[in-house]
Order: sequence, then C-alpha cells, then structure tokens
Amino acid sequence: MNVRAPAVLSVAGAVALTTLVMLAVGVDPLLAYPALLRGALMDGNLEYTLATSVPTLGMAVAFAIPLRAGEFNLGGDGQLALGGITAAALALHAGGSFVLPLVGAGLAGALLAGLSAPLRTRLGIPAIVSTLLLSAPAVSLASYLARFPLAERGTGLVQTPLLPESAHLPALGSSTYVTIALPIVAALTALWLYVDARTVPGYELRALGANPEFARYGGIRVNRLATLALAGGGAFAGLVGGLIVLGPPYRFVDGALTAPGYTFTAIAAVLLATGRPPAIPLTVAVLTILQAGGQGMEREAGVPSQLTQIVQGLIVVLVAVTAVVRRRG
Repeated sequence: MNVRAPAVLSVAGAVALTTLVMLAVGVDPLLAYPALLRGALMDGNLEYTLATSVPTLGMAVAFAIPLRAGEFNLGGDGQLALGGITAAALALHAGGSFVLPLVGAGLAGALLAGLSAPLRTRLGIPAIVSTLLLSAPAVSLASYLARFPLAERGTGLVQTPLLPESAHLPALGSSTYVTIALPIVAALTALWLYVDARTVPGYELRALGANPEFARYGGIRVNRLATLALAGGGAFAGLVGGLIVLGPPYRFVDGALTAPGYTFTAIAAVLLATGRPPAIPLTVAVLTILQAGGQGMEREAGVPSQLTQIVQGLIVVLVAVTAVVRRRG
C-alpha cells in the first residue's frame, strides 16, 4: 500500500461519515461544505485562519519531533502554558524586545518536556505517560502565576497586565491578527524538515524511532538523543505559547492557550500525515480550515460548529484503524 494511502483513506472516510451525519439530521452537504470553505477562506476570514494555523503548526512539530524518535509528547498543553507565562513574566519584568521572552518561553517548554526523559530512562515511565502527567501541574502553575504574582489588579479577569509595547510581536502589514509569528514558525518548521531529511541528527532520530536496539548497536547514544528529541518538542511548544502571548491581546489570559485545543488538533494533524514530516503542514492546513470554517457552516447551513470536532475525532480513529489493517496486511 502506498505510504500516503492511510491519510487519504482517513480523510475520505471522515468526509463520507460526516456527510452521512448531515443527511441524517436533514442538512444539505452541498450547502454545508461551501459554507465551511467560505467561513475559513473568504468574507475576510482568511486572516483569522492564518493566525490560527500558527499555533497548530507549531504544536504539530512539537509532537512530531519526539515521535520521530519513538517518543510520544502528550504534554503539549503544559509546555504551551508554561512557555506563555514565562514569556509574559520576562516581558513585564525584564523589559526589552520580544526576543528574550521568546527564548525564555522555548527554554521553559524544553525543560518541562526534558524532565520526562530521566523518568523514562531511570524509572521506566514511558514518555507518553510522564509528559501527560507533568502537563497538569504546569498548567496549574501558569494559572497560579496569572492569578496572583503576575495578576492585573482591579479586574475580575485572570490575566496579566498588558505587556509593554516593546515586547509586542510586529504585525504583518496592516493585519489585525497575523504577526511575525507566522514567518517565525514557518521558518523553524522548514529548518526542522531540512534537519530531519538531510542531516546526520535527522537520520539518527529516524533510526532511533525505527529500532532502538539497532540504533544503540550502531553507536547512537539512545538516551541522550531521546532526551534531546523530547526537549526539542517541548521547546517548540513553549515557543508557541510565547508567540501567542506576545501577539494580540498582548497578555497571558488564563485558559486562552489551552481552551482552543491546539494540542489535540496538532496531534490529529500529525496522525493524519501518518508521521511523515513533509505532509504535516498540509494536514495542519486541512484541520485549521475545518476549525475556522465551522462558524461559517453553522451560520449559513445550520450545522453545529462542533461537527468539525467530530470530524477530527473520526480522522484519528480512521488513521488508527487503517494503520492496524496495513500492519496486519
């Protein structure tokens, strides 16, 4: 079977099932799907869709880097929140431009994800468990900092004060939502794709993910490389948190980083790409259009926007099913 077949079958199967659901509730798919595209790409909504794609793509890379080494980073929410609150704290108290807050955000995410490596190598706790368990305390810590030490006084909202203008990410042109976060994430994603496909570290990561024992026999320092892969994924997630906070509305708002579900959408995108890095930007685009266009579909065709979340879930299930069938075949 062609390596692209699982992704194609998953998308086709999800669309078919979604169409059946629409027909069952009396909705015309010929009205719903065009409304979905208009809600994401037209009527002035393209700018919002591009802005939404930035954290989703960043979080997809945060999951995909450790995945290449055979590790599962499910702690994206914690790394995202910790990176965001670190960026806010540095912007408020260190002054200067957005560079230091972004570096601090990346380091915070890397540290949190990197903690999972010794838990796996020393205690035998799989990264898929430890990253998830470390995520909740990190989110709670970020919430505590936003509620008390870094809280904006005189308001009932759990948020930091407005960040200094010098730390704001510059907008692209006259855009309201799109900042230089878009080219930053795009450039870093391109760099990762190059490293993965064209360099020795990329080859070592793939070898580790394919067969750890063979990688160890070949002279690869397995534990160190796994640690670097987890820390690299966490750095991406932390950086994304910083980019969100340093963009509109230029403050850390409790829950605003985790509520949109960037981590789950990103994981779905990587699974849809069947772990193939070059396909990840495309699958991120597909799922971002689904999310951003859901409001337009609800407004014009009367289809609840939650249907797009159902589609994402169906894609994940179908990817898993087709992978099992392919393995057994």
